Amino acid sequence: MKKILVSIAALFAAAAVVSAQNMADATETAKLANDSLAAEDYQTALTGFQEALKMAEACGDEGLELVATCKNVIPNILSRIAKNELKAGNFDAALAAFDKTVAVANEYDQAEVAADAAKLIPEVWLRKGNALLNNKDFAAAAESYAKLRELDPSNGVAALRHGMALEGSGNAEAAEEAYKAAAANGQEKNANSQLGKMYLKRALASLKAKKYADAVKEADQANEYSPNPQALQIAGQASQLGGKNADAIKYFEAYLEAAPTAKNAGQIAYTVGALYQQAKNNAKAKEYFQKSAGLGYADAQKALAALK
Repeated sequence: MKKILVSIAALFAAAAVVSAQNMADATETAKLANDSLAAEDYQTALTGFQEALKMAEACGDEGLELVATCKNVIPNILSRIAKNELKAGNFDAALAAFDKTVAVANEYDQAEVAADAAKLIPEVWLRKGNALLNNKDFAAAAESYAKLRELDPSNGVAALRHGMALEGSGNAEAAEEAYKAAAANGQEKNANSQLGKMYLKRALASLKAKKYADAVKEADQANEYSPNPQALQIAGQASQLGGKNADAIKYFEAYLEAAPTAKNAGQIAYTVGALYQQAKNNAKAKEYFQKSAGLGYADAQKALAALK
């Protein structure tokens, strides 16, 4: 901006020799616009330089220097207005302003300004999406992240947050696709964590709905994406309720290995002992009843006594 101010000041000195009144008016309009620019009144400065440009263009060859100056200044002012809107959190206004900056800068052969503005447009969509996601406006957030991903398909953060917004709006299938895209673009740990949580919710819902086979499958997927003792517990419960005791034992034993000090570890160990007892494997039943007793589960001592 300092270079622009200097060039305009030099132009004012040269304009003194121009006799045409319309050129003098154009120069005066540009001078007033420059004062507004120096005062950081960007909207007034923009209007002034736009008016000065039209006036200078009407002056023919005499106005060429002022035309060039205005075409240099106007895209920079538009960019500053857009950045201020972004800073203030006025995302829609910022998007409109950046789009206009790119269009005008390209029209006026200001490639650097156009490129700078274009680079910031994805950031606006990201910030807008983040704000909407934080406010739990999931559908609108998903739209913002979708726009961002169109502009930057390899943006793993955008894909991750898109998945969160889609999941929040109830579109689990699309959310899963977004999470997988995030994992493929540098966000594998975070994406797998989200996928694990999503499948864990599904497994719990299936368990409550007595869809035991689905619950086991979903719990397995949850644990595959993000190891979680709760997934193993759900798989064990669903297997037991589905009449697959051998599978239940496998999952419960894995649960106890993953969470040996969990509050319900004594109860789970007792359940494993009971399942072994039903399978006529008293040695293993005793082992787990003893483990249950050691964890303070009261009924374990009775079960041990019954085995003798």
